[in-house]
Amino acid sequence: MALINPYINFNGNTEEAFTFYKSVFGGEFAKIMRFKDLSNDDFPVSEHEANKIMHIALPIGKNMLMGNDVPEIMGQVNENEHRSKISISAESREEADKLFNGLSAGGHIEFPISDSPWGSYFGMFRDKFGIEWMVDFDPRYKGKI
Repeated sequence: MALINPYINFNGNTEEAFTFYKSVFGGEFAKIMRFKDLSNDDFPVSEHEANKIMHIALPIGKNMLMGNDVPEIMGQVNENEHRSKISISAESREEADKLFNGLSAGGHIEFPISDSPWGSYFGMFRDKFGIEWMVDFDPRYKGKI
């Protein structure tokens, strides 16, 4: 079965966001590359962007959450208009609560986590970095969706 690995862009605060995500999910970063790591004559990197994240990866179960800082030359990411959501299928109500409460801290809750009309335990929010998440626990599937 294929895995879905979300890749999200930031305007210079990737490291802060991923440190926050790591505090909620746990684990260790599988990879951190900074723009200065790729700097050469063909790909010069300004001192201003040298320490920004070119690529970061945080394993979460069998999946990987990845991201980067968008170089200023490529323009800004509109962090309030992602309109894509990262969906988490939790393995228990307790895990769903932990992830929902942890990730939504400092953000904006769009749909409080509760029993949904379709039979799962569900919540939706935008985190403090503008990324949209859905957390779901369906006892019929126990996190296997």
